[in-house]
Amino acid sequence: MVKKKQALGWIEWLIGWMHVTYELLFQRTKTSHLQNPLELPPLNDLTCIVTGTTSGIGKEIARQLAEAGAHVVMAVRNRKTANELIDQWCSSWAGILLNVEVMELDLLSLDSVVGFANTWNARLKPLHVLINNAGIFSIGETQKFPKDGFEEHLQVNHLAPALLSMHYVGFVDTEDMNTVSGKRKYSSLLGYTNSKLAQVMFSSVLHKRLPVESGVNVMCVSPGIVHTNVARDLPRIVQAAYHLIPYFVFSPQEGSRSALFAATDPQISEYYESLKIDEWPVCSFISQGCHPTNPSKEAHSVETSFKVWEKTLEMIGLPSDAVERLIEGKEVRCRYGTRKD
Repeated sequence: MVKKKQALGWIEWLIGWMHVTYELLFQRTKTSHLQNPLELPPLNDLTCIVTGTTSGIGKEIARQLAEAGAHVVMAVRNRKTANELIDQWCSSWAGILLNVEVMELDLLSLDSVVGFANTWNARLKPLHVLINNAGIFSIGETQKFPKDGFEEHLQVNHLAPALLSMHYVGFVDTEDMNTVSGKRKYSSLLGYTNSKLAQVMFSSVLHKRLPVESGVNVMCVSPGIVHTNVARDLPRIVQAAYHLIPYFVFSPQEGSRSALFAATDPQISEYYESLKIDEWPVCSFISQGCHPTNPSKEAHSVETSFKVWEKTLEMIGLPSDAVERLIEGKEVRCRYGTRKD
């Protein structure tokens, strides 16, 4: 007998909103030990790809990495805006040229993701850090399906980053998640939270599949509750609340600290390896306070995580053993783009 999946009850929703409220009220206290901006070491030998860098947290991540000396690739839809930002950053540094370039990437198109990866990989240059920052939260919108046929939150926040990550595994030195059944009404909040949970679950299995000797660390981070462009789509009453409690809400610069810490701190590799040895059920997860923490209890379900893994690879057109085959140097075919390796 198949057990019917139940929607969250009012108690679970209440607990969830209590947790969000707690995080909002105390996140600044819990991060009072951090500098703003976060002090970074010299990064002249680091090459980083960062998605969604024309605004918000992604813009701060790209700018600070570049100012620390890293070679930064801004993966964006709007190349003009990105180039204008680079000009602004260079001007603020008295004309000193930063090692930043712009490449076009549209996460609403999986063909664009593969095309982007092919263009980069054709250079045969090392990639040290991939930061899947870009994301959407179309609050209050009806359910939308881009040309690839997947719900837009799921595609932008999970499927496209998963496909992009899988294309770099060989290069770096359940149920249907796509739709909500008629028994459970769709909402933008449901679409957003499901996509983020799927991202953590997928990352946890990727973490398990990659051997330590691969040298690849898979991590998820929480930026905290941050005032970004997402606020433009919030209900007016929530937007008003954002303006009334500015002290509690992080700026994009403050929200960038956890990702920058995960990308640059020398002790991250030791933490990552300890989780591998202990066979921890979830991947490395860094809080807005820049210290290891646990994601939600739902993310700890190993069985569900493997179902999400299998379904994700099916949806992005890759075989379930893609990681192992890539590491062994074998051919892996993807139905999107023209990539064959």
